[in-house]
Amino acid sequence: MNAVLVVARHELRLLVSLALWVARRRHQTGSGTAFGYARGQGPVMFGLAFVCVVESITMSVLLRDHPAVHRVVFLLDVYTIVLVVALHAASVVRPHVLDADSLRIRRAAHVDLRIPVEKIAHVRRELRTTHERAEGELDVVIGAQTSVTLELADTVPYFGFLGRRRDIRLVRFHADDADALVRAITTARSAPSPRPDRPG
Repeated sequence: MNAVLVVARHELRLLVSLALWVARRRHQTGSGTAFGYARGQGPVMFGLAFVCVVESITMSVLLRDHPAVHRVVFLLDVYTIVLVVALHAASVVRPHVLDADSLRIRRAAHVDLRIPVEKIAHVRRELRTTHERAEGELDVVIGAQTSVTLELADTVPYFGFLGRRRDIRLVRFHADDADALVRAITTARSAPSPRPDRPG
């Protein structure tokens, strides 16, 4: 897929997330249980937005004698601020979701991985603040940390931002309440499978 189109679609998802955040709604949680992961990153994101505001004011002063350039730079600065806030909004409205069949691991609008519950071999609470890229492993890092580790009984496909496929056998990700999520996954894994209907 064309990289420009991918970026445009990603930014559209961010803007939709911003609208959902303003409306206090979540994105596609259905009947599953949502687990947030954005609690610790809010101050950092709004700090970044504040820096962008200061930069915008500074550029407005520097370019006050060049109105045409000033208008263009001002619009770009405002759009950047909107995207920074939208990035945080996407993390809030797109939580991880666990239902009877699958665990959906997300990070803002650019990671969305569904893992069937039956493919989860082991789950544990594991806080890590350093991560090295390894074949077959995916680190969905929030605020430089992950707090839950999944070992899979079989690989699952993961498609990166530009569509590149990787086969994943281990996933590390963060949840605000990692202990509750680990317990919920353990319970879902141990739940009995529904019996097939008997032939009439």
